[in-house]
Amino acid sequence: MAQTKYLAHHFTDLEQQSESAKMGMWLFLLTEILLFGGVFVAYAIYRAWHPETFINAHRFLDVRLGTINTIVLIVSSLTIALAIRDMQLDRRKQCMRNLIITILLAGVFLVIKYFEYSHKFHVGMLPGKFYTFDGIEGTNPHIFFSIYFLLTGIHGLHIIIGMSLIAWMLLKVKKGHFSSNYFVPIEAVGLYWHLVDLIWIFLFPLLYLIG
Repeated sequence: MAQTKYLAHHFTDLEQQSESAKMGMWLFLLTEILLFGGVFVAYAIYRAWHPETFINAHRFLDVRLGTINTIVLIVSSLTIALAIRDMQLDRRKQCMRNLIITILLAGVFLVIKYFEYSHKFHVGMLPGKFYTFDGIEGTNPHIFFSIYFLLTGIHGLHIIIGMSLIAWMLLKVKKGHFSSNYFVPIEAVGLYWHLVDLIWIFLFPLLYLIG
């Protein structure tokens, strides 16, 4: 009965369907790692060319806000893991609660990032030719902020995508589309979210703690 309810027509059984979905997700995550890897290489090159500028410019980032965002994302990784565990145990309400908490924590992250961005827009710490701030020693401080906005912007976009996917899973859980017999889509979204959190664990020291 459970097989019939959850099994797609092009798979022979739920095990094959689950393994295929997980493999597909891991392959997708590999492309995401390649994307961020390319940007990390750009960061490494420009930091090697302008070490003093990067050190001087990073001091104008708010380490306190960056630390709070790091804690927020670490907790969100825990809550989505708990949501997956809840569905494994057929605890639908608890799963929905943890998915909601994960979305709220992601929202907190974006709100904090909004305040960070707003401050930099206000004082002119902008990328490229839009940079107007004159309080940083060293040549071409706009390069640091170009890298900063590139890295955090791409990451922020992934946060928004992750929130949308989690909200989609929340809706499907509410409608009873998953159970302990089949919860692979939630697991796949959880893997994506863990990657988004892991990327920030690298971004935080590279941008906020390089001094």
